[in-house]
Amino acid sequence: MTLSSLEAPAVASARPDRPGVTELRLAAFATHRRVRFPLGPLTLVAGPSGSGKTSALRAYEALARLGSGAELGEVFTAPATCVPERARPDAQQRRGFRIGCTVDGPEGPVRLDIAVQAEPELRIVGERLTMGGLTLLETALRDPGRPVVQAAWHTGGSSAVTRGPLPDDRLGTALLPLRVSGRTAGECQVLAAAEQMVLALRSVYACDPSPRLMRAAAPVGSGLLLRGCDNLAEVLWRTRAECGRRHAQLVAAVGAGCAGSVNDVLSEFLGDGTIRAFLDRGDGARTELGLLGDGELRYLALALVLLTGPGVLAVDQAGEVPAALQTLTVLADGLDRCLDARQTGELVRLAARMCERGHIRLVGTLSDASWALGVPGVSVVEL
Repeated sequence: MTLSSLEAPAVASARPDRPGVTELRLAAFATHRRVRFPLGPLTLVAGPSGSGKTSALRAYEALARLGSGAELGEVFTAPATCVPERARPDAQQRRGFRIGCTVDGPEGPVRLDIAVQAEPELRIVGERLTMGGLTLLETALRDPGRPVVQAAWHTGGSSAVTRGPLPDDRLGTALLPLRVSGRTAGECQVLAAAEQMVLALRSVYACDPSPRLMRAAAPVGSGLLLRGCDNLAEVLWRTRAECGRRHAQLVAAVGAGCAGSVNDVLSEFLGDGTIRAFLDRGDGARTELGLLGDGELRYLALALVLLTGPGVLAVDQAGEVPAALQTLTVLADGLDRCLDARQTGELVRLAARMCERGHIRLVGTLSDASWALGVPGVSVVEL
């Protein structure tokens, strides 16, 4: 299995200050073959059930986790489900899949494509990092009996490339800062491109609020919002105390998406060491989160995600890079799940306002986004 070249997108004239993924490529992944997803600051991927919306976000999150240095087996726990349907094994009984992305940033567009063997054993068998038509890193499986791939990265000095082995269970691009010295201009170019790619990929927060888990009081913990938002009450207590302005914005957003009046969103400690949250309705009336509908709970959690940042969300951010140079990307599968049309519209409008500031990006899936076509700041990908 090898990496095939895909036509490069047009290069934008203005380079963004913050790296961000501008294209997701599924050359061969699950139900997708040679599919491109152009990604803007706010992208809604729409289509009927079975069209591959969840698979697209699954591939994006996989790239993000690989960019953070995770092992291949941790990322793809059921790799056979990623192999395209009806894909036949080759002469060595190997089957696999191919995914990639483009990240635009200060260095310009940088492309990453990887080929993963899913059967008979899971391993990365090919990886390519390119920028401006120049191959900066390329790996290939030479000896199936060894757990390594042969890598060649651009040097640009007396030798055009430097060669060496890399493990076959990790993304080579994420390992380059540990292997490339940066002694030549070419190696510095390799490092800059790899760091831009990794920086954009690792700042990802995948979110799928679970109303069932959010209804209960939350134990005191790290204060970081989990993927299922089951510790929502604890995080609401934290965010209210830390930033009054952001909390006021949250209250306004909740009031626009929940039934009845909402004067405040409050939390309180209980005697058993847990925290309970509720809506202040005014005149002393309160509604515990456990009494809210599923749509209201999901709406509240997603609004909180959009109005906070990496310091509040359980996300692997690059601590060595200033926050002003990073963009958090939120992946929200089933953005409209349990929500009515009014709630979905309010949530997307809130997302558009937050994404316009450049600190956050959102890729969400929903069944129908026809109403969002033409909405300022919203890009729609129809499947």
